Amino acid sequence: MEWGSADKPAVILWHGLARTSRDFDDLAMVLADEYYVIAPDAIGHGLSQWSPLPAQEYCLDFYARLANDLADQLNIQTIRWVGTSMGGAIGTVAAADLLKNRITHLVLNDNGPQLADAAIQRIRSYAGSPASFSSVTEFEQYLRQIYVPYGWLSDVQWRRMAESSVRRLPDGRITPHYDPQMVMQFTEHDNDYLRWDEYDSLSCKTLVLRGEHSDLLLEEVAQAMTKRGPKAQLITVAGCGHAPALNVPEQIEIVRNFLK
Repeated sequence: MEWGSADKPAVILWHGLARTSRDFDDLAMVLADEYYVIAPDAIGHGLSQWSPLPAQEYCLDFYARLANDLADQLNIQTIRWVGTSMGGAIGTVAAADLLKNRITHLVLNDNGPQLADAAIQRIRSYAGSPASFSSVTEFEQYLRQIYVPYGWLSDVQWRRMAESSVRRLPDGRITPHYDPQMVMQFTEHDNDYLRWDEYDSLSCKTLVLRGEHSDLLLEEVAQAMTKRGPKAQLITVAGCGHAPALNVPEQIEIVRNFLK
């Protein structure tokens, strides 16, 4: 997905583990006044193809290679990066290596170089074995339950989330739009989200958004991020867990001001 004009400064918005690019619609529409906004579906998610080599390709290093290729194909030399959860980790890995001299601003939305094991297990429990539903309405109710930590969403936003992240199974039932094998990231790539070395090497301007009740990015890790590496600015987002949806004016304005 893209918004805005290609002659403006570029912003890449990268979604979380079991999500799609459409989570950023509200943020993208605001940023499009000032930026060229690109929001990809990662391989295995949304409208992108599934990996033919899931054990090798569903991992942060490969995602970062795709990000580098995307920037090259679009001839983007300077990048502002906003990543939610997995998308933040991809940005960290890319900014430390392949896109080191091109990412100037990095927003880590409820992501850090060390994540809580209990939360990773919770996410794996539902992401690796996605449920199926008889209707999109039933699927929407499921999303409303598991994404309570996102904070407030309007009825229109919940419906859009359901309609933009749905896949129909051969038997006609509904399921989330991603490849369940993407959880091989956890089984085939030990500690793929333990990235202090990469974080400590960063020099780009960095903002950490932490959901007030996040069980994934613990408070002590977020605080350490303000003292190590790029010495990130830390903002706690009230009324959210993992992860703030970046869908309301207050959250959008935080991101917009930082990217300036």
